[in-house]
Amino acid sequence: MKRLLLAAALSLLTATSAMAQTVYLVRHGEKADASADPALSEAGQARAAALAAILADVHPGHIFTSPLQRTRLTAAPTAEFHSVSVEPISLDGGGAAHVAAIAERVHALPDDAVVLIVGHSNTVPLIARALGYAEAAGMPECEYDRMTLLHLTGDTAHGQVSRYGAPATCE
Repeated sequence: MKRLLLAAALSLLTATSAMAQTVYLVRHGEKADASADPALSEAGQARAAALAAILADVHPGHIFTSPLQRTRLTAAPTAEFHSVSVEPISLDGGGAAHVAAIAERVHALPDDAVVLIVGHSNTVPLIARALGYAEAAGMPECEYDRMTLLHLTGDTAHGQVSRYGAPATCE
């Protein structure tokens, strides 16, 4: 009887963890210049390629970005590899509206969705918090290598922060 209960508990745990949304949240790669809507620099292009390599076995079914080209260009190699369209989310209404729109889109997806979100230094931590990861730290302007992995189950978010690509240097 104990074995049966243990098997049932393990089955339930496995089914529950399989039903968590998985969200990868990164900032765009390094900018080519300080213009309002810059392309990626060589370092930014290398970071976008590194992101695609890291997510090669992940298979995101949804990719959300801002409408600015640096976020779309960062997501492009991953989108191309997985044959997924990049969906820019409007900045109309300001940063808070953008963050809320992304969180709403993610929460509307199936429980087993895998999502890549490419944002900005001022939106990435806010998006993580809007998705329930209260521990999301602020992001300095010089930080490009942070990847936040979130597992969303109902109203619960578990997160893990790692680094990818070339180390960012904040001087």
